[in-house]
Amino acid sequence: MLPEKRLVTDKDIEIWISSQTKSNLVKFVTDLAEAVEGRENTQYQQPISDAVTSTMQLLKKIDHLIDNHPVVEDANTSRFGKVEFRDFYDDLSRHSKEFIAIAYPCLTDNQVEQVSVYLDESWGNKRRIDYGSGHELNFICFLYGLHAYNVFDLSKDAANIVLKIFIEYLRIMRILETKYWLEPAGSHGVWGLDDYHFLPFLFGAYQLAPHPHLKPMSIHNEEVVEMFAHKYMYFGCIAFINSVKTTASLRWHSPMLDDISGVKTWSKVAEGMVKMYKAEVLSKLPIMQHFYFSDFLPCPDGIPPPNEEPGHELSEEEHVHNTWGDCCGIKIPSAVAAHQAAKKDRNIIPFD
Repeated sequence: MLPEKRLVTDKDIEIWISSQTKSNLVKFVTDLAEAVEGRENTQYQQPISDAVTSTMQLLKKIDHLIDNHPVVEDANTSRFGKVEFRDFYDDLSRHSKEFIAIAYPCLTDNQVEQVSVYLDESWGNKRRIDYGSGHELNFICFLYGLHAYNVFDLSKDAANIVLKIFIEYLRIMRILETKYWLEPAGSHGVWGLDDYHFLPFLFGAYQLAPHPHLKPMSIHNEEVVEMFAHKYMYFGCIAFINSVKTTASLRWHSPMLDDISGVKTWSKVAEGMVKMYKAEVLSKLPIMQHFYFSDFLPCPDGIPPPNEEPGHELSEEEHVHNTWGDCCGIKIPSAVAAHQAAKKDRNIIPFD
């Protein structure tokens, strides 16, 4: 069976929330997070396995694809997503199975097919030219699939999956977000953590949990942020936000991050991030209606197959739209686009 979307109704979400599949996925995320507790970005788990090295090589191939699809500069360009992103997406989709088969020769053809769906979906939406925490979740599902198929051994690879693989994925996504002006997938940038990502903050909070000096309030100190941006994911994310949202304070354009900075300890932030991820990403229909079930992420019993019940397999136009999290249909220019446009035309008010 090819991976397919099955979550359509609130009842489906209720079944999903209490399912073993969701519990397994949450445990995978928390296992990764706990593995990087107290580690800086370059404090890798030694030795670095062949599986991690092969995944880095796969990501390098994806990175190189971006160079094949330059943006055509246009003085009258829209502040919304750049259409050249679709060419990159198509190029990746054409090569993804080949890349996976070369990286992991132990996988069967069916297993390659299963994980390739998640890899394709990890970089954003081709039609809408947007990106959000639902796409980021697909990359985690890709990694989970490799773990389920015994490519990764978490006892040896967990820290490096985050510190090498996920950080490299994040680096490539920043390139895509900046180059193609990817729109935030819905309006959650105002209410969420940043316009695109969730997990770097979760993993980053775990990294900082035992730190003897840095506190959550430290994100308001620009010198501290600059000093630690390359050492900890959380500060790296704050630095990126500061680089594209320069006309207002964190309290104005990222109120959730501002509120979290008032928490006394990073361990409490980390604990809260896991709760928030389960509640605001994994339990929200506007995000999870796009979630794929597969051989290694089986659909829970009680959720009807597509077309078995009225309302299942909603069309792109019919599906549930925005609440807090990722969604679509509400075109919002990215802060990156606004920042770049403002540099070209000082009369344009940045979208902050």
